[in-house]
Amino acid sequence: MKTLKYIAAGILFGITMSKSEAISWFRIQEMFRFQSFHMYGIIGTAVCMGIIAVWLIKKFQIKDSTGQQIIFKEKEKSFTRYLIGGTIFGLGWALTGSCPGPMFVNLGYGYLSMLIVIAGSIAGTYIYGLVKDKIPH
Repeated sequence: MKTLKYIAAGILFGITMSKSEAISWFRIQEMFRFQSFHMYGIIGTAVCMGIIAVWLIKKFQIKDSTGQQIIFKEKEKSFTRYLIGGTIFGLGWALTGSCPGPMFVNLGYGYLSMLIVIAGSIAGTYIYGLVKDKIPH
């Protein structure tokens, strides 16, 4: 039963991404060329919703699905690491026309070329896991 709610959330996420056209490579290219506000509006809405969700979690001390307290740890702020990470993520997003969530929605739509993107994402994550202790964070 627990798995069903995650499957339902994934289906709802996929429908939302599809109906909002956030999975469209055309919309993503428009964003990177500064030709349309569409994707900026979606991302801005997500950021605002995230801020509200974190505030609510902190204010009402909401627990996770296992009943444990959700704790937000303050990380060391470093402009350089955010700049490098954001650049790598943005380049991947611009080159593939997809970020992690929409990759799977596009695969579900039958765009089999997304298998290459997913394989690259998995390989990159694996390589990061191998070298993460050797690079500065």
